[in-house]
Amino acid sequence: MQHLLRVVRGALLTGALLAPAVVPGAAAAQPGPASETPSTAAATAAVDWTPPLSTRGRYIVDADGDRFRLRSANWDGAQGSWNGSGDLADPANHHAGQNAHGIPIGLDRVPLPTLLADFRALGLNSIRLPFSNEMLRATAPVPDAAVAANPQLRGKNPLQVFDAVVAALTDGGFAVVLNNHTVTTRWCCGVDGNERWNSSGQSTARWADDWVFMAKRYRANPRVVGADLYNEVRRDVWDDPNWGLGDNHDWHAAAQEAGDRILAEANPDLLIVVEGINWQGIPVDGFPHGRPTLAPVRTLSHTLAVSGKLVYSAHFYGYTGPNHSGATGLGETTDPRYQDLTREQLRQVVHDQALYVSAETGRHFTAPVWVSEFGIGADERVDRPRAWFGNLTELLRDADVDYAYWPLVGWRTSAGGGDSWALLRYDSEGRRTGVLDADDWRAPAWTALTQAPGRTGPVPVSTAWYQLTTDHRDHNASLRVRAAGDWDSGARKAVCPDGSRLAGLSHTGGRGLCVSAGPRAGSGGHTVVRDESHVPAGGDWASGYTKYQCPAGQFLIGYSLRDARVSAALCAPAGTALPAGAGRTLWFDRGDNRPAGNPGGEYAQGHYKGQCAPGEYAAGIAFTTRFGARPSPAALLCRPEA
Repeated sequence: MQHLLRVVRGALLTGALLAPAVVPGAAAAQPGPASETPSTAAATAAVDWTPPLSTRGRYIVDADGDRFRLRSANWDGAQGSWNGSGDLADPANHHAGQNAHGIPIGLDRVPLPTLLADFRALGLNSIRLPFSNEMLRATAPVPDAAVAANPQLRGKNPLQVFDAVVAALTDGGFAVVLNNHTVTTRWCCGVDGNERWNSSGQSTARWADDWVFMAKRYRANPRVVGADLYNEVRRDVWDDPNWGLGDNHDWHAAAQEAGDRILAEANPDLLIVVEGINWQGIPVDGFPHGRPTLAPVRTLSHTLAVSGKLVYSAHFYGYTGPNHSGATGLGETTDPRYQDLTREQLRQVVHDQALYVSAETGRHFTAPVWVSEFGIGADERVDRPRAWFGNLTELLRDADVDYAYWPLVGWRTSAGGGDSWALLRYDSEGRRTGVLDADDWRAPAWTALTQAPGRTGPVPVSTAWYQLTTDHRDHNASLRVRAAGDWDSGARKAVCPDGSRLAGLSHTGGRGLCVSAGPRAGSGGHTVVRDESHVPAGGDWASGYTKYQCPAGQFLIGYSLRDARVSAALCAPAGTALPAGAGRTLWFDRGDNRPAGNPGGEYAQGHYKGQCAPGEYAAGIAFTTRFGARPSPAALLCRPEA
């Protein structure tokens, strides 16, 4: 989100080192494939669309399979506006002098129907709606003055007001993505107690519990379409978040846990939005620091318990940079800001940090990317920030990217105060100024973005790839297998999502690759294979090695390990008849053995990998326990589908 601009966030360590003035990053990407025919239909709010939403490759689609581009803005306030010092009741101690009272901003000035009409006029079809975990437990009614323009909300606590806003938005045809923005109801995003999902004494389990609560709360409302898990994960005073280390600061693992719980326990229809890491390191020249964003996804992505629900997101603001925290003065480094980059440099950096995830198709990480925050002030007079805003919105247009501006609504005081970054600003009488007015310099770029041509209509189903990892825990992505209980107690287990099968394994490291090819039978349980009982006489396809082979008519969907040793293979019956035949042995214990072009991408970086070819299915795993050899997967039995 927009931060306390050009203010250092707080002292680190001895006071000589500073925590990052962490602010969102920058975004853009490459145009879609030339074969995609763009539509020139202008963006309109609340167009006809059928919930729920899901994903197909790089696109979000509705229930009819038609592309649904998130043309969004952030309606903030419920995440908190207090800057963290001084009297909480004094507006001067709140961001831009706006005391949101822990509810969406503007309800004191404008009736909900008028707000929604203005949102439609902006060309929006969706709203990112931030909230705090603290808001969920606040019981006191908001002050009457906080909802003066909406008297029907008097006497309600913040969560009840939030409920009413969600209902109004969805009744008005907007899609709503819930965003857990903060733990405490305080303005984000520096060293403020909201750095991680488990900051301020909140455990990962309680955070996930809160998400299950919210997903269940709105489950009956199909236009609540997404769960944006946490905003701008970043360093606190002492520690960095990480992507895949398996500790209490592992954002990859925490997002996997919460996303799976939401889908399995609360609402399988929701999109799960995972933002990259916003900041790591100490923002001092000579010390490692930077904004990883979505770069780690290339080698470690998420495979959720319900397929077609994963969206990645990133934030980009001109006054920050790939290695610049956004601070000015004390704590500022010599790194360039995004607004210092040329148009072409910005395109390349944004692609490398985020948009490669959607631009590179046919990979385990391929998913829609939502640039869920970007913005600039209406009062900006400096050429470079203005040029950056034009360059960024041009990139979003060219790349046909889903987006959400920050913020949507702000105050305008008689003295000209309030949040100048807001797309729409309202004075105490409810009079509006902003990008709907001709004198706002941002209006041409905004209009060009919302009315830009982009892909519309049906998006065909394509082959999807999924990564499995047993780096630190089980990775069971199958709801059907989960329902049947623990199939190899004490071992580390990995299972492909329902509707997919195992395509590849790594020799070491415990990672696997699944592909959405070949239907599983609609009935019939899985088979756990712990011996060679299904290897037919004369069918020794890996002489001298132990072979865990699926029964006839079944394919591999999972595997288990005890330390490095193969413990079991998991097989499932095919939905269509599989041809009989010996197949071929694919060895990968002495080097990679994958199809040309490496479909599915790099799923086990630094390890030898084996992968059956397109048109084949994996029917067995071979390994050895002989002295001096690794007892990990060494070969796959690959058989033709037809």
